[in-house]
Amino acid sequence: MSALIDPGDLHEGLRLFDVRMGPDAAEAYRAAHLEGAHFVDVERDLSGDASDPARGGRHPLPSVRAFSQTLGRLGVTPETDVVVYDDASGAKAAARAWWMLRAVGHARVRVLDGGMQAALAAGWPASAEIPTRIPAPPYPASAWALPTVELGALEDALARGAVLLDVRSAARFRGEAEPFDPPGGHIPGAINVPLTESLDASGRFLPPEALRARFAEALGEPASRALIVSCGSGITACHTLLALEHAGISGAALYVGSFSEWSRAGRPVERA
Repeated sequence: MSALIDPGDLHEGLRLFDVRMGPDAAEAYRAAHLEGAHFVDVERDLSGDASDPARGGRHPLPSVRAFSQTLGRLGVTPETDVVVYDDASGAKAAARAWWMLRAVGHARVRVLDGGMQAALAAGWPASAEIPTRIPAPPYPASAWALPTVELGALEDALARGAVLLDVRSAARFRGEAEPFDPPGGHIPGAINVPLTESLDASGRFLPPEALRARFAEALGEPASRALIVSCGSGITACHTLLALEHAGISGAALYVGSFSEWSRAGRPVERA
């Protein structure tokens, strides 16, 4: 199954999840969402205990057991066709939800290409009605099945020549602007390929061949070295993991803690 779904291909029978994030996300959902969509809270449903960002970053993964229970509460079974969306072409947590579902073995999940805006433009109705949830048993999963990297393992991997791809904006990468994780800058040796470079001017993902060319230009031959993807807190890195999947490049690992953990753990930081 493709990682993306075109807004024109939405149909009844899909389980839509609204994964917008931010302090007003729940209120925005209650005001208007794609008809039939259920709200997924990034902080409660897609993150674990973030009380110590120096150990796991600002958005650590929950335990597999906790996420399995969340999926059951949301009514997701292995047979459920899930579509996740946000209002930032997948960058505001829709791709994180996609990655987490794939990481517990759920193949039937796609990200809405172009997000909520594209679906509305294609004629899918908006609604303020909150659909009824029909809970299911906890999702049958026992471990994360996609590769992740923790802080110590990241340092070892970089020493062995792994490629670290930082998907934050160029200004944050250079340390010129850092709203979340001071003092700013980047993990030494990281390569900056902002996630926005995976999108066209309308906010849709580039075709696979164009993505492959862009990644090859930035990284060389991805298959020749281990590839690790990071961002600020493990959310937007998943957007680039989705882009890599769409491009046919598999096997990249997620550094969940990302710069939010690295910087708070007192590790060295490069600027400019």
